[in-house]
Amino acid sequence: MPGSKRIPSLEIGDNGEVVLELWCKGGKGQFSVAGNTIIFVPGAMETRNCPPDRTQADDDLLAALGDVATWRRQGDLVTLTGSKTLRFRLNTN
Repeated sequence: MPGSKRIPSLEIGDNGEVVLELWCKGGKGQFSVAGNTIIFVPGAMETRNCPPDRTQADDDLLAALGDVATWRRQGDLVTLTGSKTLRFRLNTN
């Protein structure tokens, strides 16, 4: 997002628990995975003081995550596919 130093991140635990850090919001959720099928259920999100465009971008990303139906991994790239295609890079540090 232009003007932002933040990059949305997902930390997924061994049991599918998710810690989300978006441009403005942060919180937890849950991924359920069976083969290449995936379901995301967001939990309560903490809203921080941000401009309306960044808050809307967070809401749009949460909605897109909620629409995800399948996933695949190629190297360090994870692709989530639903109403939109979302790509995340694995943190290899």
